[in-house]
Amino acid sequence: MIAIVTDSTSDLTREQLAGLSVRSVPLYVLFDGKNLKDGFEITPTELFRGMKAGIKPPSTSQPSPAEFAEAYRTALEGGADEVLSIHISGKLSGTVQSARLAAQDFGGRVTVVDSQTASGGLGMQVQRAARRVAEGRSVSEIVAELERVQTKMAIRFMVGTLDFLRINGRIGGAQAMLGSLLNIKPILKVENGRVEAAGKVRGSKRAVAEIVEFCRDYVQQHGPSNATFLLTEGAEELLTELRAGLNSLDLEQLSVLPLGAVVATHVGPGTAGVCLEPKEV
Repeated sequence: MIAIVTDSTSDLTREQLAGLSVRSVPLYVLFDGKNLKDGFEITPTELFRGMKAGIKPPSTSQPSPAEFAEAYRTALEGGADEVLSIHISGKLSGTVQSARLAAQDFGGRVTVVDSQTASGGLGMQVQRAARRVAEGRSVSEIVAELERVQTKMAIRFMVGTLDFLRINGRIGGAQAMLGSLLNIKPILKVENGRVEAAGKVRGSKRAVAEIVEFCRDYVQQHGPSNATFLLTEGAEELLTELRAGLNSLDLEQLSVLPLGAVVATHVGPGTAGVCLEPKEV
């Protein structure tokens, strides 16, 4: 039996994780003087409300190797023969390195995978891996498939405010101020394990249209595909427009993932987007 472990930046809900029999190790949000477990002790709503009240912006940190070792030990003592541990891009977090350090103590029974992405992209890889485990595939077969899908997976999203990108060093203060004044909406992507600019337009409606057009091109190139949607509070209407714009495509709309506190720390409220993967790779 193969057990799957991931981390909280997959943004899969507790119900989804339970349904997949996947263990998730939480990252941390340092906020208001407290180190809080993502998904257990802090939510994006509490985060945004606190910042509006004047609390200093949060920072984030990865789990320790000891926390991963505990998850692996629990899985193996619970009957698993092997563990497949799938995590946020090592270019975005030290989480996968903590997992690799922990894996060294388990005699080759733990395989760690860098997803090269985060949030919905990571969540989709975890879901794919769980399906393959249920089909009886080996760890090596699953890892090979994940590596193939990583080269074809795509994420496009828009943010409601440039402030969080500025706070986290993605753009400069002057650029953020000018962008806000001109109603510039950056469109972002995750590529080669990093968050990068994919374009910028004026106004949210245009941003939605640009992402819909990207998805149309994606399906034309890759064929029937799956989509998972990303959301933080304040972007519900934009997400509805985005999903409506994709109805005519050969795209299975899997689910909407409300972003967890760690990912929301970096993108802020009013964020909406889509993660895409081919059905077959």
